[in-house]
Amino acid sequence: MEKFVIRGGNPLQGDVNIGGAKNAAVAILPATILAADKCLIENLPCISDVMASLQILSELGASIRMVSRSTYEIDTTHIISTEVSNELSRQMRASYYFLGALLGRFGAGQVAMPGGCNLGPRPIDQHLKAFAALGAEDSVEYGQIHVKAGSLTGSHVFFDTVSVGATMNAMLAAVLAKGTTVLENVAREPHIVDLANFLNMMGADVRGAGTDVIKIHGVQKLHGCDYSVIPDQIEAGSYMVGAAITKGDVTLHNVIPKHMEPITAKLRAAGCEIWEYDDALRIRRTGELCALKIKTMPHPGFPTDMQPLMTTLLSLAKGTSIVTEGIWENRFRYVDELIHMGANIRVDGQVAVIEGVQELHPAPLRATDLRAGAAMVMAALAANGVSEIDETIHIERGYENIVEKLQQLGADIRRVEIPAHAASRAM
Repeated sequence: MEKFVIRGGNPLQGDVNIGGAKNAAVAILPATILAADKCLIENLPCISDVMASLQILSELGASIRMVSRSTYEIDTTHIISTEVSNELSRQMRASYYFLGALLGRFGAGQVAMPGGCNLGPRPIDQHLKAFAALGAEDSVEYGQIHVKAGSLTGSHVFFDTVSVGATMNAMLAAVLAKGTTVLENVAREPHIVDLANFLNMMGADVRGAGTDVIKIHGVQKLHGCDYSVIPDQIEAGSYMVGAAITKGDVTLHNVIPKHMEPITAKLRAAGCEIWEYDDALRIRRTGELCALKIKTMPHPGFPTDMQPLMTTLLSLAKGTSIVTEGIWENRFRYVDELIHMGANIRVDGQVAVIEGVQELHPAPLRATDLRAGAAMVMAALAANGVSEIDETIHIERGYENIVEKLQQLGADIRRVEIPAHAASRAM
């Protein structure tokens, strides 16, 4: 096990390259199953969720060839299994995308109930509703979800709630189904559009991604293609918060400014200067932070994954901020860590009331989940003194080379190995 040791107080300055989008990559990799052919996927982030997805593909029978650190050739021609191992599928929530892909190609799939960060109940009823509409049956045995169908036929699905996972899984299952599938009340995030673009590159007919209605005309066969994953909106937003909280000046490369608009709007309102270029953003803060009201909502609203980072930033804003979590019910668990640093935050259900303080103090911290872990890193960078962050495995799930990138921006941060006996005592 590792921990991060951070001596805060240095403003982040310089340039940073943003990697591929985690939330797109973990759906695009299972989607290669549908091609039964070779796909070359570029701009894959080197993070544990992506590595787990590649390992699942390999265990199912795919041939994986690493071309570079961020590029892999995946040949799914000879996949021999429709069962994802229990151990691997429990490592991440996104393992459920293998259900839609395996069901779409083979008419059957088996995956463990999803793992990942504990942000509250993550029911997959809307996924199963879509599969059932296409003609599949499902069952749960010993924590394993089984889906099977003699054949899949296009249908109409109206989702009861807006769900990124259910939208993507339905797309995966429907592209090879007979006839037309209409999905209504779907998610509209950039990674939904990216998955649709990838499926269309393989020969699918998916229309309307990015709106609340997606129409899929089933095709008989897909084929391999070369594809580059979009930049990661949340990684970019995280470094923007890092610049803002440390009074820094950072230029982010390999971003799509349009995707960043919900985040940049709030950061500007908080007192940051932001310049937009074709594929880059520059953010600088010199004055005080201003209090804000934020409510997380499905895209194009403010993204829930940025909520812990913005709450951390607003703990240093002048005045009272109110942050309402509209997606996950357990997303404020990290607040106790900020209170240890001197933050003044009260949580009532899904609402956090933040009274800004002058400074945060260094403290021993814990990464309770992926985005909360990133928020702890940014809080530690703002505190004068040395903080240590445990359970960094959560952070590595979604941030490629975060230590090295922050060092490049002038942060005093390092990884430290925790001896096995010390880690066991801390458990």
